[in-house]
Amino acid sequence: MIHKYRNTALIKAEQFTADPKQVFKYNIFPDDNGTDFDYFFPTKEGNMKIDEGDYIATGVDGEHWVIDQDIFERTYERCD
Repeated sequence: MIHKYRNTALIKAEQFTADPKQVFKYNIFPDDNGTDFDYFFPTKEGNMKIDEGDYIATGVDGEHWVIDQDIFERTYERCD
């Protein structure tokens, strides 16, 4: 039987703006492949592409991951 679950853990998050201070803070690195300019975010699972407007989430153990802007805005509600 399928059940519904709600995640109750609080996370911290900030929207990625490509500001140089933010890029340095999270060790984000750019990649210019000649046609596109992309940013990559290092995680435990490997490097993830991050776009301006996406969110950088920080979990309860200090781990970071990227959440697509659309998914973040449909899933999370600001509580501070």
